[in-house]
Amino acid sequence: MSEEILTAEKPEYLLQVKNLKKYFPLKKSFLSKNQTYLRAVDGISFNLKQGKTVGIVGESGCGKTTMGRTVLRLYDVTGGEILFEGQDIANLKGEALRKIRPNFQMIFQDPYSSLSPRMPVGEIIGEAVRVHNIVPKSDYKDYIIDVMKKCGLQPHYFERYPHEFSGGQRQRICIAKALALKPKLVICDEPVSALDVSIQAQVINLFKDLQERDNLAYVFISHDLSVVEHISDEVGVMYLGNMVEFGSKKDLFDHPMHPYTQALFSAVPVPDPDVKMKRIILQGDIPSPANPPAGCKFHTRCSRCMDICKEVEPQFRDYGNGHCVACHLYPQE
Repeated sequence: MSEEILTAEKPEYLLQVKNLKKYFPLKKSFLSKNQTYLRAVDGISFNLKQGKTVGIVGESGCGKTTMGRTVLRLYDVTGGEILFEGQDIANLKGEALRKIRPNFQMIFQDPYSSLSPRMPVGEIIGEAVRVHNIVPKSDYKDYIIDVMKKCGLQPHYFERYPHEFSGGQRQRICIAKALALKPKLVICDEPVSALDVSIQAQVINLFKDLQERDNLAYVFISHDLSVVEHISDEVGVMYLGNMVEFGSKKDLFDHPMHPYTQALFSAVPVPDPDVKMKRIILQGDIPSPANPPAGCKFHTRCSRCMDICKEVEPQFRDYGNGHCVACHLYPQE
């Protein structure tokens, strides 16, 4: 009798986010229907393959950071699915969540506040390595020093404290801290926004080198469109908790379809005095995520707004080559 060995098929995507929602209660009430919520993330969907980068852009307050933290389960999920290697982690708790945590890590925006001032660099990078038993105790120091070298940090930094380093070096410490757990997915929350331009280039190149060597997947959150264009394979544009456009880097930058994306890209300066940019100025302020407008959330600031935009929420549809847009300017059925 022959034995059949069944092997599980590896999922096409490392990360699949489906209709993800994160609401924060603002006013508590005994009746759930009377509760008021801030809809920080209100139905986000995207996929990410191993070794690829998804860039997330949008104005301050659109929910980029909350989305990243919710995907990592630093926040509880209000609704939707988060599939990591085919497993839904949206409702995992306790020991089950703790076991899978080393596979996804986060690099925070501010390297000054995300490092403990009371711990030396070696201890900061290695604390989680000890907790999750990544390497045997006998190999601990050699492993941490090896991770530091990969991130451009000298071995003698092991005993030094964060206040002794520059901003670029501190961000390298944050990167080493995340990579020490051998993750498959890293969420980068504006990791270069606090750095000088020359240091930004070094850190971005470090991200690219580490991705090529370790086959890492990144969700790269940033305001800087030039950085996103350089590092990303696909780009998503967020507005008031929703994804309004998503597609390959080339499609999105060459042919932005949503009026909000077009306005964002028109604000990027071009280093050529002979090129006249047609700047699209958005009118009004961003509506409150606690009380978003009906229909398309962008209609209050859109110069191409139609009557249907004020009443019916547009579908997030694929218009070819994975270029998805939520806008009534394009066919909805």
